[in-house]
Amino acid sequence: MKTLSKLTALSLLLLFAVGAHATSNFDILAELDSGPGNVTATDDGRIILSLHQFYQPKFTVVEYKNNALTPFPNKELADVDSKAAMKLDSVLGIRSANGIVWMLDNGMRSGVTPKLVGWDIKADKLHQVIMLPPPIAPKDAFVNDFAVDTRHNHIFISDPAGGANAGLIVVNLNTGKARRVLEGHSSVISENVDLIIDKVPIQVKDKSGKLTRPHIGVNPITEDLNNEWVYFGPMHGLSLYRIKADDLVNEKLDDKVLASRVERYSDKPISDGITIDKDNNIYLGELAENAIGVISEDRKYKQLAQSPDLSWVDSFCFGPAGQLYAVVNRLHQSAMLNGGVLSAKPPFYILRVNPVTSGLPGR
Repeated sequence: MKTLSKLTALSLLLLFAVGAHATSNFDILAELDSGPGNVTATDDGRIILSLHQFYQPKFTVVEYKNNALTPFPNKELADVDSKAAMKLDSVLGIRSANGIVWMLDNGMRSGVTPKLVGWDIKADKLHQVIMLPPPIAPKDAFVNDFAVDTRHNHIFISDPAGGANAGLIVVNLNTGKARRVLEGHSSVISENVDLIIDKVPIQVKDKSGKLTRPHIGVNPITEDLNNEWVYFGPMHGLSLYRIKADDLVNEKLDDKVLASRVERYSDKPISDGITIDKDNNIYLGELAENAIGVISEDRKYKQLAQSPDLSWVDSFCFGPAGQLYAVVNRLHQSAMLNGGVLSAKPPFYILRVNPVTSGLPGR
């Protein structure tokens, strides 16, 4: 009996230690009244995030400072009801690189043309605007996330669009020219897998009242710190792919050749935003399990943390001190993805995650 008691005590101690380690891999940096979209950090430590359009926020981009949210870059441009000519409508994707905060405006709230907007935070002025009209971003586009390549001076955008026409958009920042590539390729279209969180399936209600379970194409996208490989995959998909940035920016490669250069990289769970560190560990949210996970350089996936607080973890981004930020926005409880019923309630979160190693600020 004594031996059994010692073993039981040891087992309980080990279980406690494992649980404590799992939950200690993150902490809640901020509690928010508005549902966040994506987050980025600048070289000098500013935290800037989009507010998710599914929650109809008053401002589309904000800065978190002094325990509060303030419109970014200013109230006039961030206010979705503003009459400003260059106002931001529906920003989700947001990244910082070389003093420029890039914001990807999908335009879906007002039905306007999607655009990529760069704001110079040092000069505090508009840096560049690149419009993404059809067919670059088709009528059913949902330009979502992107990676900034500072070596090639390009931006790579994921667009799940209507499903079969999902693709990537390659933007040349030198010329302002954009191209749509890999449209309909197996690496960007969704797989036939449902997302079920806490035993409740993600469902969308159409105009007739019919409920369907959406399967969303390419969404997560990032690029290694050497600007060599671009990693991407469908949100509703169990595979992560990659392609060389040199191939994506090569305008001479036709669709067939480009498609032949896509590699399947690893398994992954259903996931939203991702990022990568200096050792090529790829971080993501495991949506179905309320968890944060990592794909290590050996291409194996493992969980870093699991908790009820990790309810739809999205948009990972490194800060200047090596810290890793993410957001919790509970999109599965938004009316859009919950069959027309809004059940999400504040607080939403900005997380600080303990990474395996450090990454690049803004990525």
